[in-house]
Amino acid sequence: MTLGFSLRSKFPVVAFVFIAVVILVMPSFADEKPLTEVRSPNFRVLTNGSDHDARRIALEFEQMRAVFAVGFPHMRLTTGSPLLIFAVQDENGMKALAPGRWKNFKGPKPAGYFQHGWEKQFAVVRVDQDRPGAYNVVYHEYVHTLLHSNSRWLPAWLDEGLAEYFGNTRFEGNKISVGVPSQRAFLLRNRQFIPLETLLTVNPWTYYRGKEDEISAFYAESWALVHYLMSTADMERGAKLGKFLNQLENSQQQLKAFREEFGDLKDVQKKLENYINAFSFLTYVVQSPGSIQEKDFSVRKLSKAESDAEIAGYRLWEGDSGEAVDLVDQALKEDPALGFAHEEKGFIHFRRGEDEDALREFTRACELDKQLYLSQYFKTMMTGKRDTPEQRKVLNDDLLQTMQINPRFAPAYVQVAILRMAEGKNDSALAISRRAEELEPNRPGYHLLSAEILLRLKREKEAAEFARYVADRWHGPDHNEAVAIWNRIPAASRPADAVVVEEVEEQSQAVEGTLHSINCEEKGKREITLEHDDKLMVFESKGRQMVGYSDTIWYGADHFNLCHHISGMHAIVRYRPPAGAEYAGDWLSLELRDELPPAPQVEPAKTAADAKN
Repeated sequence: MTLGFSLRSKFPVVAFVFIAVVILVMPSFADEKPLTEVRSPNFRVLTNGSDHDARRIALEFEQMRAVFAVGFPHMRLTTGSPLLIFAVQDENGMKALAPGRWKNFKGPKPAGYFQHGWEKQFAVVRVDQDRPGAYNVVYHEYVHTLLHSNSRWLPAWLDEGLAEYFGNTRFEGNKISVGVPSQRAFLLRNRQFIPLETLLTVNPWTYYRGKEDEISAFYAESWALVHYLMSTADMERGAKLGKFLNQLENSQQQLKAFREEFGDLKDVQKKLENYINAFSFLTYVVQSPGSIQEKDFSVRKLSKAESDAEIAGYRLWEGDSGEAVDLVDQALKEDPALGFAHEEKGFIHFRRGEDEDALREFTRACELDKQLYLSQYFKTMMTGKRDTPEQRKVLNDDLLQTMQINPRFAPAYVQVAILRMAEGKNDSALAISRRAEELEPNRPGYHLLSAEILLRLKREKEAAEFARYVADRWHGPDHNEAVAIWNRIPAASRPADAVVVEEVEEQSQAVEGTLHSINCEEKGKREITLEHDDKLMVFESKGRQMVGYSDTIWYGADHFNLCHHISGMHAIVRYRPPAGAEYAGDWLSLELRDELPPAPQVEPAKTAADAKN
């Protein structure tokens, strides 16, 4: 995949003088009337304000998308996780939409924010704050979505630097300004710069844990480095960065690729510092595509039931499930035939571990609306069996129906690939698994699924490459799962110079087995019982714990709940032994791994003697 970015041949370059934007909080009234929906070619906006405001917000998102459509012509801009935008009138509207999130904000209230998810994504913006720079955070996170949908892995500096660079894009009528300086630029004045090798290689959230000023400086310097690479003649105004990105996609080690494309680290550091200290940054001016016109966007008024269901969906994905329950119930009272509301009710039940109720709601949602692919998927996975050829065919057909409704929904491809493994059709399984990787390249577990299939195909050297790729770039449970695969590959098929080892906490032990149960009754405490060698081991929780799980677990990150649906899973518990013998230890981390189906048994070929008998 080509990821090179270039605007220099298409648009003029102009000097930009940094101007700080002050965001004022202007309270107003938010009523409870039904929402208005505006649809542009690629976005859907819901508002409690005017359709004029919603059209303007939709246009800005279309313009942001157009920047990537022009600058990254080979980039995939539509993902399997649809983005829904809420354009609220004012501060009161934002409070009414997300009361749980709002109460946690300290200091100046935001003009917008973004909620990532595996299945759904949300952006919330205040239309009374629609002025240049107000939605930087929202666009920053939207850029992350595009980057992660097209790149297997990005180092933190590049991921954050690109998001900050494009997140500061300004929209003024038909003019789009790309590369506008970040407000973080002020943090770089009169302070010592982070050494470039440190900037390139560290994870800032662990390396600078608890040091917010240092993390902010990391973001600022990452933005500055990307701006320098995108804007200066000696870096060919983004062309070298495109080559660097392609080297990363082709599994090249970052520092080696950096030196090959940009030069010696010390020389780049000196030029970067001079660029920052000059405090004069170049901006590309782009004309908005003429094909995007606000007047062409469709508008309709939602019913009250639809409005309640949409807000409930947002609150459920936001984690504010208490508010979501009341709204879904109200929506179903107003319109019992609203399929989307039944789907949200199904997710509420599923997250509570009420599977029979959840299945009933997903089934009803599918009956009412054939386009609800999430209901179709959950209904399929909750009822599907794979013990007999007949059961596997039913499961396969139902999963294919999900993929037909949403061809970009990667989890369905993963489950079909696993089904092919159960049937021994490993070539087909690999092709489908690789398609899931293409759709969601930033999920390490999908790469590891391909590694598992390659092992079954006896393509051990390729499996080793996949396992090493993940182990070298991810940490925690993903890293350790890659190490487990690596250790199963014959040494002769692994690169001799590779060092791939588990990440473990100091003075800890590990035990592997089947998760028997987890006690969630007492708030703040999670007692784990693990079955190991036909014995039950009990682990108590003290202090801080980490939980990780395979990306291939069918219901994914949006619905993972430590208290439900995990009994019987393959688990690794890392713990510290207790002072006494009352229990096995205090658990530090829990790693849950998907149990892939065993390879089918192949009957030995019959001999001539067998045939006579």
